[in-house]
Amino acid sequence: MLTVAEVTKSYGGKVLFDSVTTSFDPGKRYGLTGANGAGKSTFMKILAGELDPDTGSVNRPPRSRLSVLHQDHYKHEEDRILDVVIMGNARLWQAMQEKDKLLQIDDMTDAVGMKLGELEITIGEENGYEAEVEAEQLLEGLGIEKEFHDQPLQVLGGGMRLRVLLAQALFGRPDILLLDEPTNHLDIDSIRWLEDFLHNYQGVLVVISHDRHFLNEVCTHTADVDYENIFTYTGAYDDMLRQKIRYRISQEKQNATKQKKISELKEFIQRFGANAKKASQAQSRRRAIEKISLTDLKRSNIQRPFIRFEPKSTSGKLVLHLEHVGKSFEDEVVLSDINMTITRGSKIAVVGPNGIGKTTLLKCIAGVYEPDRGKVRLGHEVTVGYMPQDHEEGLGDTNKTAFEWLYQWDEKATVEEIRGLLGRMLFP
Repeated sequence: MLTVAEVTKSYGGKVLFDSVTTSFDPGKRYGLTGANGAGKSTFMKILAGELDPDTGSVNRPPRSRLSVLHQDHYKHEEDRILDVVIMGNARLWQAMQEKDKLLQIDDMTDAVGMKLGELEITIGEENGYEAEVEAEQLLEGLGIEKEFHDQPLQVLGGGMRLRVLLAQALFGRPDILLLDEPTNHLDIDSIRWLEDFLHNYQGVLVVISHDRHFLNEVCTHTADVDYENIFTYTGAYDDMLRQKIRYRISQEKQNATKQKKISELKEFIQRFGANAKKASQAQSRRRAIEKISLTDLKRSNIQRPFIRFEPKSTSGKLVLHLEHVGKSFEDEVVLSDINMTITRGSKIAVVGPNGIGKTTLLKCIAGVYEPDRGKVRLGHEVTVGYMPQDHEEGLGDTNKTAFEWLYQWDEKATVEEIRGLLGRMLFP
């Protein structure tokens, strides 16, 4: 069990958590949810021991092993990929490294022999003789082909390196597993594999994800960050949302009923408070008002962004036509003879394994890349909006305010239009 006792944390005067007490039990899989900025990642760091709370404590059983999904894929650039995964079990990795050093000693003394025996016991306890087999299975499940396993991490791109770090977190079946956005950079097949893996995991799992389907598929419980506290619900994300909305509506109705009663009592007091014959009744109603307590309903994170795509002008029926489109990078052919016609109103998902050319196709359509062969034709009155995978690529100058940044894309937009859009996306 992972227990949290009276944890409080603030940043710059903003209270994220106020005396939070909760627990996470083995065999249960918790989705940690909440609005952006509510403190999910901060709470995860507190659970991991990477960040101290202002007050309170986090406790876990002695000798239990906690594993965290790290995001620093530059740390192990020169290490063999299999070794990076095995490093997920620090006790095992340390024993294996120490054993290798001792075996290099020419003068094998009794003390060295005794130490080697102790290390062999540790390696056996941590299932070290199956370590490489387990690491290979994790890597292959996450889409890292076997030909890369003995190579240094630096041969992989950033997204694939993060998969290796995910395999590192999963390695050795830790007692407590903390995953912050594990599905980033995973393709559909790898996500499904991860879902199956976590279904069979028996320890404490706490996971943050913006993938609603993933949370619904994996989680047995939901720990929701709201009202400067954490509330645990039985069930996955959609179950939590239904329970939370029902509770909020119930409390609002109770408050409305109480408020109506208070108004009726106040009206009686106002009408008859000066009447000597009804003074005792008026006093009785004043006492009744004092006994009625309204529930303090703080602003909730139930609010959701409102997104609606409204073209400024109606396009022709034919929106996009790709004719024999091809694209290569050096000697690698990424797209070959792509033909496609898209009509107005279509909603299309581009799917496929990583590296197959999905992003290249979108960049050709958006005009970021010029096809080597073929043509991309836009229909009448068609404009293209493009959100790149790399946010830095799309943001450009980040010194602007959110208002200024949006305004640069449409200088004809009114202040009301831009502020309305920001409001719908929950910008304060």
